[in-house]
Amino acid sequence: MLWKTGLIFLCWGLTSGELQDRQSGTPAAPARTTLDFGLVPSGVYDTVAYYEPGAIGILFNMMHAFLYVVQPNPFPEDLVIRVAKDKFGAIQSEYQKVIYYELGFVVCAALGLLFTVLLPLVGLLFCLCRCCDNCGGEMHQRQRKNADCLRGLLTTLLLTTTFIITAGVLCAYAANQNLSSQLKSMRRLVKSNLKDLHTFANQTPAQIDYLISKYDTVKQHVLHDLENVGVILGGRIHEELGKDVQPALNGVLSMTGTMRDTKDALENVSLSLETLQEGTVKLQANLSLVRGSLSNALNDPVCTHPQSFEICHNIRSTLPKLEIAANYSSLTDVTNQLDKVNEVLKTDLGQIVEKGFASFNDTPNLVTDQTRNIVEGVKVLLDDVGSNVTTFTKLFPVHSTLTNFTKMISHTHSQIEDIYPQVDQMDFYRWICCITLCCMVVLILTFNFLGLLCGILGFDRHATPTTRGCVSNTGGNLLMAGVGFSFLFSWVLMGMITALFLVGGNLEKLVCEPFQTRQLFKVLDTPNLVNTAWKNFIPGYLYNDPELDLTAYSLYSNCKDNRGIYSALHLDKVFNISAFFNTSVYSKDVSRKFEGMKVDLRGIILLESEGKQNLISFTETGINEIDFAAYLEEVNKGVTRIDLVDFASRLDAQADQLSKGTLQTSLKGHANTIRQIHIQQVIPLEKSMSTLNQSIRLLERTSSDLPVRVRDVLAAVDAAQYLISHNATFVINQETEKYKQTIIGYFKQYIDWIRTSLALEVATCKPLSNIVDTAEILGCSFLLDSMNTFWFGLGCSTLFLLPSIILSVKLAKFYRRMDTEDVYDDIETIPMKNIPTYDTMTRFPRASAPPRHADW
Repeated sequence: MLWKTGLIFLCWGLTSGELQDRQSGTPAAPARTTLDFGLVPSGVYDTVAYYEPGAIGILFNMMHAFLYVVQPNPFPEDLVIRVAKDKFGAIQSEYQKVIYYELGFVVCAALGLLFTVLLPLVGLLFCLCRCCDNCGGEMHQRQRKNADCLRGLLTTLLLTTTFIITAGVLCAYAANQNLSSQLKSMRRLVKSNLKDLHTFANQTPAQIDYLISKYDTVKQHVLHDLENVGVILGGRIHEELGKDVQPALNGVLSMTGTMRDTKDALENVSLSLETLQEGTVKLQANLSLVRGSLSNALNDPVCTHPQSFEICHNIRSTLPKLEIAANYSSLTDVTNQLDKVNEVLKTDLGQIVEKGFASFNDTPNLVTDQTRNIVEGVKVLLDDVGSNVTTFTKLFPVHSTLTNFTKMISHTHSQIEDIYPQVDQMDFYRWICCITLCCMVVLILTFNFLGLLCGILGFDRHATPTTRGCVSNTGGNLLMAGVGFSFLFSWVLMGMITALFLVGGNLEKLVCEPFQTRQLFKVLDTPNLVNTAWKNFIPGYLYNDPELDLTAYSLYSNCKDNRGIYSALHLDKVFNISAFFNTSVYSKDVSRKFEGMKVDLRGIILLESEGKQNLISFTETGINEIDFAAYLEEVNKGVTRIDLVDFASRLDAQADQLSKGTLQTSLKGHANTIRQIHIQQVIPLEKSMSTLNQSIRLLERTSSDLPVRVRDVLAAVDAAQYLISHNATFVINQETEKYKQTIIGYFKQYIDWIRTSLALEVATCKPLSNIVDTAEILGCSFLLDSMNTFWFGLGCSTLFLLPSIILSVKLAKFYRRMDTEDVYDDIETIPMKNIPTYDTMTRFPRASAPPRHADW
């Protein structure tokens, strides 16, 4: 109970900085300025509750895959809950479900026990059988024609089996070493967890002091807004009215731009028209000269020749196109319209608009002058709130509570340090036992490898079974020694493996895997599991309130996310201090201070009558009387009827088809003359036409809606002026309410920040979830995974001892020196071409002397 009491007082102390707002009624608008309270000072937790096994993880995965094959059933959550509620009494009634769930383990355990019991008996019978010259005990080997092939097959199979056994032993050895090395890391994890608890306890008071000190930030922002009420409140009124005023005045300003653009366009039309009229006259004269000259050139006698007649005819047919296309002399000028626009521009409309803007922008100064008394009243209110905040923090003994908590952590640390030598000693004994089991298999492997080595190196295919060498015979004896030790050790190994398999496999399936999938928390959070009268046992123990929605999984998840212990343990249900700081009182006081605020804006004049008359005069300049269609018709015709560059190129090409002579030279000269005309006259005229086209189109667009635009601009200005003079009171009251809510919003931001900080940053309970995760790492990742991998590797080796025994017994026959062998007695009477050299099985009896055949 002492730890529960300490935890409650610790959490009580953590709540000393909380301010809660339960205001109801007037909806609060969000504050325009987001307060920056900085980062709550937080300690750095050293524990990284994550384990990456590295290369040995491959073996862990293989072991997990094997356990899944043995036990593919999902976690029996309902069954475990029933068994836990009945305190294991439900096993008798639910034994069928238990057996079904454990069926894979039961089958494997039964096979392991059968292996353990039968193998010593089989070994004993095998020895007795060999003593009676049976079961391969007779030192005689029959000669077969496939003896070499059979010996090679047996050698390959035994070598493969031996390598598999070796891999299993290495797997078990690696798991054994991994467990010992990881237990050394246990101290680091435990130490870092306790250090994190110290950090948790030491950092919390500083965090609470930081929360309280940040009230000064709120106070400074409120004072700033009060001292700048004209800029803020007046600016908001200005901004809200500006939604109508700004577009209206901007519309007037846009008309000043339209006036200037219209003047520029009229000037461009006038200048371009004059340029085009003069240029087209000169161009027409030059084209006429070129056309006459070309016509004379085509009278050359060469054109009468059949080969040139058609070419000359084609050139002569295109000569009429060498003339201008447009006639600008018929277009009327725009001098009259230009003069009227210049007259309108003598009045500086932009200056008039600037006066309207200046009058409207003086709104903040008006607000400042009329709110001085209100500002002073709110400043006095600020001091009262600050005194309440600082007084409340002295009500709880935070420092003394955390000091006791720190002493408890130090005492726990010292107790854990005292048991480390016992853990090391127990691990040493465990390591010795596991190494002993591995050495049993290694001894068998040694005999197998030495037997194969001696047998393969010492085998002489020309030697008879009775004349085999000492090395080969030693190899066979070593293989038989391995068989003997296999019978001696394998049952012991299988017994140990079966026990470890049952314990480790079930712990993996019933504890470790459910923890990783969080199903174990569902079991713990089952209502009425720990106490039949409690829905949730954690709040039942801590607060005697089992109905509180606080579960083991929610506590673990919140701490895993590094949330504050205040929210993780739902301390707001126990230590709710909103009654001490009810911000609705402050809201009412602030509202009372702002009652009766008046701001008079009727002195603002947006647009004087001179400006309005100037806009009306602009609509009477007569630009809509310009014949835009006539201008565009002539512009669209182009400068000439035919492209001169294209005409010159075709003329050159046609001249090249003529025979060299005077006509060809003349035609090429005319082509160059036409190009020069295009460069010197046509291109400048095209630029003037482009300018004229753009200006005319601009004037056409402007004139099309000019009266409507001016009417709309004047209507918008009148509407904005009416809003300022008659309807500004609504806007002022609306923005005053927003400004008031901004002041209150600073307090709400502070309260929300306090609440968020308590939930997420103050006294973060990551160390609690780290302790649970560390326990899982130590128990499952360090201990169980290593021990399960140990029996998995050793079990694989032990199982393959069976084929190793069989193969070693059969292969030893080919390496050991026999006492007797098959012989041939009447070899000369046998026709060798019909009888195989080594076929003694069906034709000759056994004898005690070696054969005399030359091939042996």
